[in-house]
Amino acid sequence: MRALVCEQTRGLEGLALKELPDPEPGACHVRIEVAAAGVNFADLLMLEGRYQERPPVPFVPGLEVAGTIDKVGAGAVMGGVEPGQRVLAFLDHGGFAEKTLARAEDVIPIPDEVDDVTAAGLAITYGTALGALSWRAQLLPGEVLLVHGAAGGVGLAAVEVGKAMGARVIATARGEARAALAAEHGADHALDSEDPELRTRIKELTDGRGVDVVFDPVGGALFDLSLRVTAWEGRIVVVGFASGEIPQIPANLLLVKNIAALGFFWSSYRKHDPGRLRESFEQLFAWLDEGRIRPHVAQVLPLAQGQDALALLKERRSTGKVVVQVAPSPPKPGYRTAPPKLRSQGQARPRR
Repeated sequence: MRALVCEQTRGLEGLALKELPDPEPGACHVRIEVAAAGVNFADLLMLEGRYQERPPVPFVPGLEVAGTIDKVGAGAVMGGVEPGQRVLAFLDHGGFAEKTLARAEDVIPIPDEVDDVTAAGLAITYGTALGALSWRAQLLPGEVLLVHGAAGGVGLAAVEVGKAMGARVIATARGEARAALAAEHGADHALDSEDPELRTRIKELTDGRGVDVVFDPVGGALFDLSLRVTAWEGRIVVVGFASGEIPQIPANLLLVKNIAALGFFWSSYRKHDPGRLRESFEQLFAWLDEGRIRPHVAQVLPLAQGQDALALLKERRSTGKVVVQVAPSPPKPGYRTAPPKLRSQGQARPRR
């Protein structure tokens, strides 16, 4: 099989397209013929040896795939795990290959009407958005949600998930074009994150009160701003540090406004609460069917150009999601071709 292999943790320069033997599933694992693989910022960190989990080299990067099960190992008894089943799967690594192995408990059946590229672009970004906003921030209908990095994969997902949960969404993104994309996907207000008056504008949009919840995959200066525009008893969910700067939190600001700063690492739920993670996809696929979310896959590149796909993220030349298409799959009637208008639900929550 062909695979994109990291031979040295030197970033993109350490990658090479190679022929490898087909992997064999062990106990409680399945083998998947990969159709498409999502590209994530975590892949870049792993290639540089800076991710929380560091597989020994050589390894194949790629944390999420969509494809078809072609072989099942002993003990793989989760529902829907059988040869011929179309699934999305979460991986420690190994996605940028024609075949990969996944634990049976990390496999989710894909509805027939959802194509492989859409499924591959859905798993981590929308799983992160739903988990962060629902499980950690406990976002309520009628609350005001501030989403940073709102034109990127996870930020755009948070805009849509926030709207589906009934929130009023303020989105920030770098430049007017990216802010406009967030507005197209449901943001009530879309602001340029480089506007020197950003703090004032957010305060004006909330009548001076501030926002209830912040979804922050960026860190750096935007996190500092968030501390100052969060309302009393607000919650800031730390999702990542795309800016490259990990902020330090002045604890006195948390104290005087009763603010909670919450961390969210989606992949940890695979170990600590896999059942909750699996159940979340029932909600996501239902919202997809209802038109409440519509994944924005901006670029689809073949496996031979996997290095270029990763470069799009590294150089911030992409919006939404980038997907590597490993094998061609027939088009299906889906949600990307003619996306319905986003809808929100829920009643407004009384102001505190």
